[in-house]
Amino acid sequence: MSTTLFSATHLKKSFGGIAAVDDVSLSIQAGEVVGLIGPNGAGKTTCFNLITGLYMPDGGQLAFKGKVYKPASPHVIARMGLARTFQNIRLFKSMTALENIAVGMHGKTRQGVLGAVLRPPAQRREEQHIQQRAEHWLNYVGIGAYGNHLAGQLSYGDQRRLEIARALASEPALLALDEPAAGMNASEKLKLRELLLQIREDGKSILLIEHDVKLVMGICDQVTVLDYGKVIAQGTPVQVQQNPAVIEAYLGGLHHG
Repeated sequence: MSTTLFSATHLKKSFGGIAAVDDVSLSIQAGEVVGLIGPNGAGKTTCFNLITGLYMPDGGQLAFKGKVYKPASPHVIARMGLARTFQNIRLFKSMTALENIAVGMHGKTRQGVLGAVLRPPAQRREEQHIQQRAEHWLNYVGIGAYGNHLAGQLSYGDQRRLEIARALASEPALLALDEPAAGMNASEKLKLRELLLQIREDGKSILLIEHDVKLVMGICDQVTVLDYGKVIAQGTPVQVQQNPAVIEAYLGGLHHG
């Protein structure tokens, strides 16, 4: 029996009198990959920012692990178990890949500022643990050889993978990915697909906003389609691809290609 990990109910958000998100509801079960798609201007990013706490909804309710929550700072949301990446890469490019992941683990450290200054045994043990876990997540996403490379020196695709590793380092129950395949070439997208399937196999839930329809349809269990801020279809990839409203609004000639 599946357990509902996350739910959004009747979400609403307007900007300047224009409804960017209009009565959107969706849910994510534990271990499920859910895609959120739609044409440009459909409200995907606004919906994503509502879910991950960056925007305050004008109406509706958000619940995670059975508890209603309201927007908060990213580190508070991450402590809940919901980690996100951004459409525009937000790495510390003058820091190494390992250091970027260590930053992602900062919210789970126990030693305070005094511990960082005095560096007692407990502090040193924690630093060693963080180093080991950072190395683990770099290997997990396939860029373990680049731990001591500056993030800004990594290829575009590897920077995307590093962002995912940093999000995973907070050990979230739900990983929210904002267009992770944007700007990737075909081989990078294939590696990304394999990584996302591995994350799902390891029991984490994923919320995926993505323009690459083939990627979404190939890995998602459920897909929600937005158009002009409204849900026009929800269901399995097959159900969504066969929905006339979706074909008209977004997918176009998918079945003919």
